[in-house]
Amino acid sequence: MQFPPLSHGILLRRYKRFLADIRLPNGEEITIHCPNTGAMTGCSNAGDTVWFSASNNPKRKYAHTWELTETQSGHFICVNIQRANQLVAEALQQQWITELADYPQILPEQKYGAENSRIDFLLKSTGQPDCFVEVKSTTLLAENGVGMFPDAQTTRGQKHLRELTQLAKQGQCAVILFAVLHTGIQTFEVARHIDPKYAELLDTARQHGVQVLVYKAEVSLEQNRPVALQLTHPLG
Repeated sequence: MQFPPLSHGILLRRYKRFLADIRLPNGEEITIHCPNTGAMTGCSNAGDTVWFSASNNPKRKYAHTWELTETQSGHFICVNIQRANQLVAEALQQQWITELADYPQILPEQKYGAENSRIDFLLKSTGQPDCFVEVKSTTLLAENGVGMFPDAQTTRGQKHLRELTQLAKQGQCAVILFAVLHTGIQTFEVARHIDPKYAELLDTARQHGVQVLVYKAEVSLEQNRPVALQLTHPLG
């Protein structure tokens, strides 16, 4: 996935969930839109470098969108949560996700389940059960390169696990795919200390046949500027 042209500045603060103030290389301070309403633990430290895109839509109050954080230790984190599904869609179309390569029909954002949910991707293939794929953006870095999800308690995530478990019980293919969007993450664990209920539901989902996949994305650079993001390989 190619990024639009990106500019950068130094993060001063993130506030009101949707806003961030940054200082540009010329010293000017501007406010940009933050497309991530989550905790963003470790992704929004003052002094980090923010890479942002620009929109020419005159109706937008804030013309710039925060795309990536470059931490002071040199890691890149994709904080635009819309990018996770775009990455997975690209990977499904290109058959980069080995476990899901046999589904030629890819339908995004389909309604399903008893709790009125939407699945990120419904995959179809002749002669096979439908495959329901839920994507979770993973950016929380703990010690020793361990990535974790969730970074805060998530009732929405709990609901998705209940829905996937029911599908698996009915004989459908149900998958939860953790898209790791932090280049410093080397392994993955569920954050039991943050949301024990989510961890319990994930254990139950696995027991009933929900497949858990973890794939990592890498950032491509040209002249030290990020230009692309790609889902590259599974993490154990």
